[in-house]
Amino acid sequence: MGGTRVFGEPIPRREDPRLLTGQGRYLDDLGRDALAAAFVRSPHAHARVLDIDVADALDVDGLVAIYTWEDLPGRVGEPLPLLIPHPSLTHGRTAHPLARDVVRHVGEPVAMVVARDRYLAEDAAARIRVDYEPLPAVVGIEAAARAEHLVHDDVPGNVGAVLRQQTGGDVDAAIEAAPHVLEFRLDIERSASMPLEGRGVYARWDAADGSLRVYSSTQASTSVRAAIAAKLELPPGKVEVIAPDVGGGFGVKIVHPWPEEILVPWAARLLDREVKWAEDRREHFVAAAHERGQVQHVRVGFDDDGRVLGLDVRILHDHGAYTPYGVIIPIVTSTQLLGPYKIGAYRAEVTSLYTNTVIVTPYRGAGRPQGVFCMERTMDRIADHLGRDRTQVREANFIRPDEFPYDQGLTFQDGRPLIYDSGDYPALLARLKELIGWDGFAERRARAAAEGRRVGIGLGCYVEGTGVGPYEGGHVEIDTSGRVHVATGLTSQGQGHETVFAQIAAAELGVPVEDVHVTTGDTRRFGYAVGTFASRAAVTSGNAIALAARKVRDKALRIAGEALEADPRDLDITDGIVHVKGDPSASVPLRTVAVLSNPLRYAFDEEAARATQFAVGGDDAEPPLRGEEPGLEGRGYYSPVRSTFAAGMHAAIVETDPDTAEVRVLRYAVVHDCGRLVNPRIVEGQIHGGVAQGIAGALYERMAYDESGQLLNASFMDFLMPYATEIPRIETAHLETPSPLNPLGVKGAGEAGVIPVSAVIAAAIEDAEGIRVHRMPLSPDDLYHLRLRSQNAEGAEDDADHCCLGGVGASGALPPRDRGR
Repeated sequence: MGGTRVFGEPIPRREDPRLLTGQGRYLDDLGRDALAAAFVRSPHAHARVLDIDVADALDVDGLVAIYTWEDLPGRVGEPLPLLIPHPSLTHGRTAHPLARDVVRHVGEPVAMVVARDRYLAEDAAARIRVDYEPLPAVVGIEAAARAEHLVHDDVPGNVGAVLRQQTGGDVDAAIEAAPHVLEFRLDIERSASMPLEGRGVYARWDAADGSLRVYSSTQASTSVRAAIAAKLELPPGKVEVIAPDVGGGFGVKIVHPWPEEILVPWAARLLDREVKWAEDRREHFVAAAHERGQVQHVRVGFDDDGRVLGLDVRILHDHGAYTPYGVIIPIVTSTQLLGPYKIGAYRAEVTSLYTNTVIVTPYRGAGRPQGVFCMERTMDRIADHLGRDRTQVREANFIRPDEFPYDQGLTFQDGRPLIYDSGDYPALLARLKELIGWDGFAERRARAAAEGRRVGIGLGCYVEGTGVGPYEGGHVEIDTSGRVHVATGLTSQGQGHETVFAQIAAAELGVPVEDVHVTTGDTRRFGYAVGTFASRAAVTSGNAIALAARKVRDKALRIAGEALEADPRDLDITDGIVHVKGDPSASVPLRTVAVLSNPLRYAFDEEAARATQFAVGGDDAEPPLRGEEPGLEGRGYYSPVRSTFAAGMHAAIVETDPDTAEVRVLRYAVVHDCGRLVNPRIVEGQIHGGVAQGIAGALYERMAYDESGQLLNASFMDFLMPYATEIPRIETAHLETPSPLNPLGVKGAGEAGVIPVSAVIAAAIEDAEGIRVHRMPLSPDDLYHLRLRSQNAEGAEDDADHCCLGGVGASGALPPRDRGR
């Protein structure tokens, strides 16, 4: 097929010249003359709203309106939708757009102010007096589980859901019969997405035709459109939602609708004025979404080779004050926990708990980092217990290449069986060991020790379900200038869609990639879509665009065949020219084929003159269109039968400072398999960015709540992120095992970089220090206290509130409950 060389080539991102020269068009660049919205947000984690007094705010010059829950009519004032119901979610709860009677986390919106500009709106909001009756706050997983106080009075025990997954037979019997048994606890704290651009909404109402146009910094423009139409009781055809350039998402912008995405359009219609709201950074900390917080209790039985015979994991998951996104994170954690391994018998039980904190929704990795942390820490513990190399234990448990497709016997987040489609895990491990220098690390450790330095090495393996359904679509059109227009409904937040989708279309059509122009996230151009999340864009939209392009190619060859008096099967397309194979002189440009596809009566220009009735008519009795639609365009949809599973392995070498307990990542290596690579450069960028986020989550980021539910580090002054100088050069290699489930053979890559990093860094620090690491993130202060605990209580059992079990002494002795039988 002509032009296929562009698929798989590391061409530069086509978006970058525009974005890097300040030509991007983000939400806050729009609506400069619009009215501005601001919100009064609760200062309490849990309180009853007794009274809202707006009298002092009425004197603010430029004030337009103030709204509380009582002002919201009909469906606008109802609770926000529970987006993904699930049988295990027995007590799902969502918030009202503005608090009705009770606030359940700091930052929950209580009132909305609209004024001439944002400064005046904030001034008015500051003058509104809200009388609260504080209620006991439930903060932290243990407090929620104790249920001494309730977040929702009608939710017993603060338990929103209990999710159970089991496969492989009697787990208790398998563990009891195993030669070795370990039990331990693991903890992962909260973090958050923190994109460069926060959330934002800008709405324009057209009273003349009753239509609404909304711009939103979202990952799901078509879903926001459906939600707005439903809440405002408008025909969907009268609502347009456009995602302009979006400065990062990482999952936080997949929630739909946010309260502001309902309230701002509603106010725009009510006032018949343009209205805009752009989130500030503190709002993002306290009113958007967080992720990651879990406590995991692990019991594992295994044989002398380290093969896992039985694994029982009990997880307490903090889902915050509400559950708009259901139990997707617990589902992903409990299924992706298995990784690339064959487990004899497996049971996971996740209890998802309400707390008086910001809601928890997917953040890049979306439950996988927690699951991988659990599984990989378990593999390290098994290896340590048996005195075996950590890679040998993993090898003993790997699914082999000849066992694909491999059915894990569980149900994934798409409601389909957890069946791995393809992979080669032993090959991934072999390449990782070579890349990081695993087999020669003992010598490096010895040299460092002789210099008084502490270095350690760690690794982590993962499998990532990608390309979840239900579907995505694509539209491809070639105009009379030869320009190719590609549109798909999902949105872009920096993934390089304009480049990757152009490469796919160019490869399928046989045109220069420079001739392809891509539009995403605009319901005016493509109205049916699901959204950008779960590493699904290349799999779903990529295949949909490929299918649409194939329709266009087939039509172009048929039309060109008539013009050239040739069999379409004897034609090919190269660089936008349709030609007879082996005879480039017998050819016609695609732009001319586009003209011929649309029979005309009138000639508007020289190209159009070629398609008028006297130019292409003659004595042929057949109608000009011959049963086809005019134009050289096609539409395609791809609906996956189930998810496809990417995989990868990471390794890191770290150095820990003996005095300051600072951790420095010396080397970081990644080997990844996402099927066929559309653009290796973009995949590399995804991996590099993901690893940086993973290192941030492992060593820096945490949400520090106090006992009253106040977030103590809700600014970039206090919420730590690594500098570029603290991210090492990331060494990468790729393995390509094409997926048999989709036409392009691709798998997702967007979250691969972040998934195993906490497990890898924990293992490397543990290797350097000889101290159990059971909690992430790990700051220098945490490591310092771990050292003290190890020195002062060596061999003691782990306290539930500490990061480690008793330290490993020179004899390698472990705490009593950690011994095998």
